[in-house]
Amino acid sequence: MKSIFEVENLKSNGHYALATVHDDIVYVSGQFSIDPETRERKYGSVEEETIQALNNIEMIVEAAGSKKEQILRMTLYIPDVELWDRVDAVYKEFFGEYKPARTVVPTNKLHFGFKIEVDAIAYI
Repeated sequence: MKSIFEVENLKSNGHYALATVHDDIVYVSGQFSIDPETRERKYGSVEEETIQALNNIEMIVEAAGSKKEQILRMTLYIPDVELWDRVDAVYKEFFGEYKPARTVVPTNKLHFGFKIEVDAIAYI
């Protein structure tokens, strides 16, 4: 088992790996709307934050030797169920015809005041 940090020079903001690879499965930690190069928090509409978080997931699975069409499962955390349709529209555009298994979890609020957090599991 190895962390993605060993594969690419990608860094998390805390005591966790951005992703871990085990038996050709990539487990990606929760991603927010954070610019991967500057580490700047990118607050915006739920649509803007969703696409940034999904792009971060894609970058991480690619660094592990996978791609978004090999994502098996995703979990999306949102602070209000009223955001579901707006997030779903961005998600649908991002994946196109491909449909990984998914759970959307409405929560009370998310860390740092973000509107979405996304994690993923993919195969290599």
